[in-house]
Amino acid sequence: MGLTYGAGALVAAARDDRRVWAIHKAALRHRELIVVPAVVLAQVWRDGARQARLSQLLAGCEVEVFGGEMARAVGRLLAASGTTDVVDAAVVIAATRRADLVVTSDPDDLSGLATALGRSLRLHAV
Repeated sequence: MGLTYGAGALVAAARDDRRVWAIHKAALRHRELIVVPAVVLAQVWRDGARQARLSQLLAGCEVEVFGGEMARAVGRLLAASGTTDVVDAAVVIAATRRADLVVTSDPDDLSGLATALGRSLRLHAV
């Protein structure tokens, strides 16, 4: 078990949200795997020179590749759920594969996707 960050967690970290940084530091202390799906990073990354806090957070994370297998899994989940948010679906697929805790600002949408997948999802709202 580890952590998977959704876009809201990265945005909060970039804004220096103490809750996200406390979670992140505790995970690092416990040597937990912290994952950021590549599509989540793409959704929030704009200018590294102006995102120093986000860069600091990412230094302790593994950016998970969004390849063909993940793309097909995300597509199947979107079809099953009747939704269209590729990023949210990627977070759910990634986190449920590892039984990660998801740090997110969008727990309702992620819960709905997990239900459509037939899996449970641990969420921490920020």
